[in-house]
Amino acid sequence: MSFAAKDVKVLRERTGCGMMDCKRALVDSDGNMDKAIEILREKGLAAAAKKAGRIATEGLVISKLNKTNNIGVILEINSETDFVSKNNEFIEFVELVADTIIEKKPSNIENLMKETIVGKSDTVEDVLREKILTIGENIKIRRFNILEGSLSFYVHGGGRIAVLVKFETDISSKTEFKEYGKDIAMQIAASYPQFIDKSIVPDEILQKERDILLAQALNEGKPKNIAEKMVEGRISKYYKEICLLDQPFIKDMDISIEKHTKNISESLSGNIKIKEFIRFEKGEGLEKKEDNFADEVASMI
Repeated sequence: MSFAAKDVKVLRERTGCGMMDCKRALVDSDGNMDKAIEILREKGLAAAAKKAGRIATEGLVISKLNKTNNIGVILEINSETDFVSKNNEFIEFVELVADTIIEKKPSNIENLMKETIVGKSDTVEDVLREKILTIGENIKIRRFNILEGSLSFYVHGGGRIAVLVKFETDISSKTEFKEYGKDIAMQIAASYPQFIDKSIVPDEILQKERDILLAQALNEGKPKNIAEKMVEGRISKYYKEICLLDQPFIKDMDISIEKHTKNISESLSGNIKIKEFIRFEKGEGLEKKEDNFADEVASMI
């Protein structure tokens, strides 16, 4: 091997390709940098790397369970355009990655990339690179989570929002519970709670909200003693916004999720406790590329 570690770094910077691909190219070219670049280009890897620099904020989020409903995954894979997110080849790739996560249970994206994808002999990283080349857009596996136990899931808007929920229950096999579980997942998708109940809301978040509400009441001209009483009333309303159990049930707004859960538990002679939930919304937190036609024309001139 007639090249140094710094050569791998230089080749990565020049092509944007992965470390192992650069290392293999340098081995095959006997350390010749230009020849290594040609090898990467011939394999289409440099083209894939070039696309990998482009902004990917579209795509899909999905949640999925295994056959026994005791292992579930929630996953986001991004593409550059909404058009590609509706492409059958892209959708199939997302499903395969989800199945691979359920089967292999990798601890993070780096480990996921090294796993052999379900139904193929290639790794997830290899298949991802091939999809970038054939589809012609940057594609990124952004994030995933795995839950184990009694689970329910829901996907809304063709992959715009996905939810995965974990329960502690002794009636998970009952049809009525499965319907209840789906309703809870739909509730989370629609109402976007941040916590299960008020007992786990961090003190700093609650205090910040109290400070905001007090300032609002004082700005309305209320005396401080009246304003402080108003804050407590508004905090109760705040709990209904951020705490799942305090929210009105979307199918019966006269009862809370806590009351609905109690009703289902009693009717099925069992116990139900919502233990954990994860909600992904496509592209949340990502900065989207805004195309400005005037600026584009000016730059062309």
